[in-house]
Amino acid sequence: MTAAYLWRVVREAVVHFNQDDGWAMASHVALSTLLAIFPFLIFATSLASFVGADAFADTAVHIVFDTWPKSIAEPISQQVLQVLTVNRGGVLTVSVLAAAFFASNGVEALRVSLNRAYRVTDRRSIFFNRAQSLGFVVIAALILLAISFLLVLAPILTKLMRDWLPWSEDLISHLDNWRLVVAVIVLFVGLIVCHRWLPAGYRSIRATLPGVLVTMIFWMAGALLFSAYLQQFSTYVATYAGLASIMIALIFLYIVAAIFILGAELNASILAEKQ
Repeated sequence: MTAAYLWRVVREAVVHFNQDDGWAMASHVALSTLLAIFPFLIFATSLASFVGADAFADTAVHIVFDTWPKSIAEPISQQVLQVLTVNRGGVLTVSVLAAAFFASNGVEALRVSLNRAYRVTDRRSIFFNRAQSLGFVVIAALILLAISFLLVLAPILTKLMRDWLPWSEDLISHLDNWRLVVAVIVLFVGLIVCHRWLPAGYRSIRATLPGVLVTMIFWMAGALLFSAYLQQFSTYVATYAGLASIMIALIFLYIVAAIFILGAELNASILAEKQ
């Protein structure tokens, strides 16, 4: 892999991103994601309460928001927790089903942006695509439910490890940030699933890895830089008053969405170079 090859791949990705209205698509993905977060968590929490997972809300909030800058995630996650702890009755209510549908709109926004980035035309039925998006919402909720259940067992497993494997004490002490580790793993797997199955056409998991890794790296770097900016220079609170938290979250999601689309553009450029 030469410097000339890397330059061609990156240049093609950036040029195609601009030609394909990448910034406009990033704003679409950011707004759709923000609008989908509450419905998704409401649906997932209702599903969890249906099967008796009482600790789900706290776990789900951490999994979703631990990869966000703390200054952005903290005020929003507190509001989300207040919403999720409201009793809504059974999982099959109209409101919960509507929440699942609105959550799937976020998946559809990702699909449109990935189709553009991978330069493919999606000829699949609109009913198939919507059913797939709803399926992703349900599967994501079930995965969070499984993680929540496993984390309930974590204290028991930790105690057993201390009792039966004293040498593992150092390992246990390094697991204080387990929620962040789980959030990063979920993000990594979720990105691969999105790149592999959402857009039209076929791509191997290996072919999706460059864009996914670039997205992960720049996501974390962007989160750190944006958090530092908010602490040092931000005037959002003075400008937007009570809307500051939402505006900051929307701008952060806009940055992340642009990085996500650029990751797909990078994959598409690499695939084009191989042809």
